[in-house]
Parts: sequence; structure tokens; C-alpha cells
Amino acid sequence: MSRAPGPQEFRLDPRQVRRSFDRAANEYDESAVLQERVRLELLERLDLLRIDPTVIVDLGAGTGGASRELKRRYRASRVVAVDIATAMLRRASRRQSLLRRFDLVCGDAAALPFRDGSVDMVFSNLALHWSDDPDQVFAECRRVLGPGGVLTFTTYGPDTLVELRRAWAAVDGHAHVNHFIDMHDLGDALVRAGFTEPVMDVERYTLTYEQVIGLMRDLKAIGARNVNAGRPRSLTGKGALARMTAAYERCRTDGSLPATFEVVYGQAWRPFSTPGRRAPGETVVPVSGIGRRKGEAESD
Repeated sequence: MSRAPGPQEFRLDPRQVRRSFDRAANEYDESAVLQERVRLELLERLDLLRIDPTVIVDLGAGTGGASRELKRRYRASRVVAVDIATAMLRRASRRQSLLRRFDLVCGDAAALPFRDGSVDMVFSNLALHWSDDPDQVFAECRRVLGPGGVLTFTTYGPDTLVELRRAWAAVDGHAHVNHFIDMHDLGDALVRAGFTEPVMDVERYTLTYEQVIGLMRDLKAIGARNVNAGRPRSLTGKGALARMTAAYERCRTDGSLPATFEVVYGQAWRPFSTPGRRAPGETVVPVSGIGRRKGEAESD
């Protein structure tokens, strides 16, 4: 039986992450079907917010799809697209128009290049899981947000690519799929960072493929390469790939292979009050009161 990878084997090298997304920039939009769908859902949730932001940061902006839409929604706002990969930002620049211009900044989510309290909204779609330290990312988001500012984000939960993870586990003990953090742990991290009123929920999406190689090609095309510290250091042999494929075939349903993506939606606010004090009318929702995996929905 294969040994399960340990925590250190899931460490991510930011240089490798940057290189992977730089390489994927030109073909990213053609394969990022789920990313677009989740982005549209996260944008729709902004309709529920009563906020008129002056400065918005699109964190992990990729090719700029959300940045352009944020500029359309908040025409008077300054929108800043931030990404670790310069090639992604070059692609994002092509989405700009005379009336929908946004700034482009190459930066790391764990060390944001903005002054304290200079931002009103941080919007981040499916980028958080590319950082090893969500506590640091949330602390940075809180630092740059002004009082009453909002963080709204999506990231992947632990059931993401569960079929692929199990198929590789039947072959070896290397880390082939990223480690994804549970919704409740993310909620705890938000509270530790000093955010209030965290709202968390989960949705599940299932993509289907004729063959597992199609899934692997899509992951590569969107920059989701294996950059874990515990990844195999040599090329995967034909025998190992065949065994993984055979293991994945056990998941085949109605003629197709499913690929599960568990998407965590999160929102939290930078409080108006100072630490240890609560502003009038300000409430704190304990993460322990959130029902585990409540409100999940499966989509085809």
C-alpha cells in the first residue's frame, strides 16, 4: 500500500507557481470553463452588498475577466488587477477598453504592495489555494482594507479532484494533487486575521470527461500543474500512468469520468472598530455556528 504524502510534501514554491501560470497564459481562457462559471457566480453575489468602493483589488486576476467586469459594475472605482504571473497580466491588458481600464500590478498575495487601509474591496476568484499560508494572505487583505472594507473570495475545498487524488494514491505515495483547506478552517483563519461577520458556503461542480487524459490536459492548460514539494522528480512512466488511468476508470458513470470540484465561497468584513472594541450595531458570527457543508449544490 502506498504511503500518504505528509504536510511538507504539499508545500508550494511561489517561483514554480509563477512559472506555471506564465506558461499557461496564452491558452488559459480556452480551458478555464469552471473558473469562468465560478467567477460569474461570485460577481453576482456582489449584488447583495451595499458598498460603493473607491479602490478594488482583483487578487489573482489571471487574464483579467473579473477586473473588466468589476470596472463595468463600479465605473467610478479604481480597479487593480494583481497577479503573481506577468504573462497573465499581459493577457489581462488586452481586455481593457477606453471606458474599462484597470491597473495591472505583479504581486504576491502574501505580501500585497499596497498601503494600510488603502482598499475598499478585495475580490479573489480561485486563487487562494495557490498560497501555502492562508493566515498570511488574510492578514494582508485585512491590512490593506480600510474600515468597513470587504473581502469576497472563492477557493477550492478538500473534495476537489478527489477522484484524481485517489487514482494516483493507488499508484504511489507522491503528492500529485494540491492540498485544499476545509471551509471551517478558512473561516477560523478569517477570524484570526481580525475579520468579522464571515459568511461561508460550499458548492460542488462536476465536470465530465471521456478519458482522464482530457482532465489532465485541461489542468495543465489553466496552469494547475503539480508544483507540490512532494511531486515526483522524474517523468511519469507509462506503467504508472496506465495504473492511474485504470484506477480512475472505476469512477466511470454513464459513460463518462467525473471530476469533482468543491468550491468554497467566502465573505468577511474589516471592522470599523479597533481590536477589542465593537462598533455600534457590529456583530460577530462565530464560525462554529456554520453548519458543516451546509447548502452544497451539485451541478453538471
